[in-house]
Order: sequence, then structure tokens, then C-alpha cells
Amino acid sequence: MEAFFRTHTYLVEHTTAPVRRGLMDEIDWNDRLIGIKGTRGVGKTTFLLQYAKEHYNTRDKQCLYVNMNNFYFQEHGIEEFAGEFYRKGGKVLLVDQVFKQPNWSEDLRKCYDNYPDLHIVFTGSSVMRLKEENPELNGIVKSYNLRGFSFREFLNLQTGNNFRPYTLDEILSDHEHIIKSILPKARPQEYFQDYLHHGFYPFFQERRNYSENLLKTMNMMTEVDILLIKQIELKYLTRIKRLFYEMAVDGPKAPNVSQLAIDIDTSRATVMNYIKYLADARLINMIYPLGQSFPKKPSKVMLHNPNLMYAIYPSKVEQQDVMETFFVNSLWKDHKVNQASHDTAYQVDGHFRFIVSDALHSPTRQPPPGTISFRYNTEVGKDDQLPLWLLGFLY
Repeated sequence: MEAFFRTHTYLVEHTTAPVRRGLMDEIDWNDRLIGIKGTRGVGKTTFLLQYAKEHYNTRDKQCLYVNMNNFYFQEHGIEEFAGEFYRKGGKVLLVDQVFKQPNWSEDLRKCYDNYPDLHIVFTGSSVMRLKEENPELNGIVKSYNLRGFSFREFLNLQTGNNFRPYTLDEILSDHEHIIKSILPKARPQEYFQDYLHHGFYPFFQERRNYSENLLKTMNMMTEVDILLIKQIELKYLTRIKRLFYEMAVDGPKAPNVSQLAIDIDTSRATVMNYIKYLADARLINMIYPLGQSFPKKPSKVMLHNPNLMYAIYPSKVEQQDVMETFFVNSLWKDHKVNQASHDTAYQVDGHFRFIVSDALHSPTRQPPPGTISFRYNTEVGKDDQLPLWLLGFLY
């Protein structure tokens, strides 16, 4: 146990989080079992360590961070370890990469039942279905999602500001006033392209080649998160990777499931399951018409965020595709995005109609009345024409 405390102390003391994540204030830390999901690279480990740093002295043995990658846990389960920690006065156990431990959900249930004063916060992959696939956790776990940096967080980091997030209603009703409060302190347009290229994953701050690091992370998402958690045999990995690449290169559009099934030598049903796994891993987003959902074929598949586009096929990146990908990814956290009947429009939360357009070019045809335009290549907006970058302030 002492070795774990020494590791905890070292990690907490050496943790630096230049941007305080908004999720830190959204979580009710009084809950006894908290799950934090997120894709690889978004900073889940740093998030746990930052919580420990904010709430406990580094020498305080009431809080302990452990990572299930430690080989100790090949012989000892979470429940056994938590019991020892609890008997020594432990109050908060931070468990990283919980899915690496066999029977992790059953162990967490035992901890919840046997140690009533122990709080456990654990991290897991976005692929995990905490409640649907682990009924023993129903009613006792509170689940949250940690996302990559928003444009607001990236801008704060780059400029030293502390701009607050805004709701979609605030942006729609008061965007001109909001922009006037931002522009004297920063010029968002100067940083927007950098964010689209390399600002979503916090590891852009590391002194490594960002695209190579992101490609490595994407491979880990498929090789570990999808195969391990979904219990898929290794021999099918190349099919999943090829499917992902072909959809990525095709750009945002409806997938040709029959052709994809031929290309990767499998059935249509398997293709649809693989597409769902890639969406769960936050590698792609699936867009459906209003009222439709999986297992139906989506009307559009796009990469989860623009950074992935530049890493996979930088020579084929189209500006309009990048901007629509940013649009969907920014809204995805708290809003439902559907394909509208107008083929270039999106329907949000069932009633807003939005389009993404270039401020430097007039549209070839006018959108239907009541459509709100989010425009790129501009820093300001007026009436129902808003700058696209402002959606990066939703969280």
C-alpha cells in the first residue's frame, strides 16, 4: 500500500493542468460511485490527479490514485484493494482505466455495498456502456463524459484569458453582445485554424509530433478500446481499421454499407455494428434524420472532430467538411443533431434549423425561411448569421 501512496504523491505533485476543465464543477462529488468516460487522449488521468490536488494534501492518505495497468492487480481485485485502503482510513479511491480489471463492475458493486463511507471515482473508455452492459451498477453509478478541449478552452490556454462558456440559447439570442465582450481581449479567428488542426486533444502541448501522436492514439482506440471491451477477435482488427479509413477518406456522407461490406469481406449487419463501435470510440459521429437511430443506416457519417481529418488524410481535407465536423462536434455534448430535410441543413434539438456556410461566398441557393447560418471565415455576426467559432464556447 505504501508503494501506491508514494506513486500517488509523485503523480499529484507533478501534475499540471493549465486549463481547468469545466466538468470539474459539473460533477456532484458527494456521490459514492462516479464513472468518468472519455476517449483516449482527452486527459482523464490528469483530471483525476487534478481533483486530488484540489481537494487533498498530497500527503493525505484519505485519497489515493491507482491505475489498473499496475501488474499488482493481475492477482488482487479492486474490492480486495479497496477494502485494505478503507480499513486504513481511506475515503476516496481514484481508479484509472477500470476496464483493464476482469470483473471490474462486480467488484465496484461489492465496494459500494461493503464500504459505505468509501467514495470511488473511476475512469473508463467511451466505448463502455456502464449501465446497459453492467446491470449491477444500475441506480448506484453516476456517469459523466470528459471531452477534448473546446475551442474556448484552447483559446483560454493560448491567450491567458478566462472566457466563460455560454448556452446555445445565449449564443443565439445575444451573440453580438457576447462577441463584443471577447474581441477586445482576443481575436478568435487568429487561433481557430490551429484549434481545428491540433487543439482538441490536450497532448498537443507535448513536445512530440502531434499528427503522429494522434495516429498512435487512434490505433489504440481500435486495438484496445474496441477489441478488448467489445471482446472482438484480433483477426478482425484489419477490417475495422479499413472500414474506418474508407469512411474517413470518403468525407461526410451516407455510407454505402453494401459496398463497404464487400470491401472488408463481411456482412452488412457486421459493417453496421463496426460503425457503431467506431462511434462509441468517438472516432466518428453518425447523423440521422429526425426520429431515426441505430441500427438504421445513418444519413451521414463524419469524423468525430477536425483534428482526426488532418491526421488521416491532410491532402484531401475540404474546408466545408472541416467546418461541418466542428459544428457537429461542438453541439454533440448537450444537444441532439439530426439531418434536416434540406440536404445541407441540420436540425438541432428537434426544432432549430442550422446551416454551415462560408462568409466569403454567397450561397448557391437560399436556405428555407427560419434557418440560422453559422458562418466561417468571419469573426463577427449579425441577426441570424453567426460566426461559427462561437459554437466553440458551448463548453
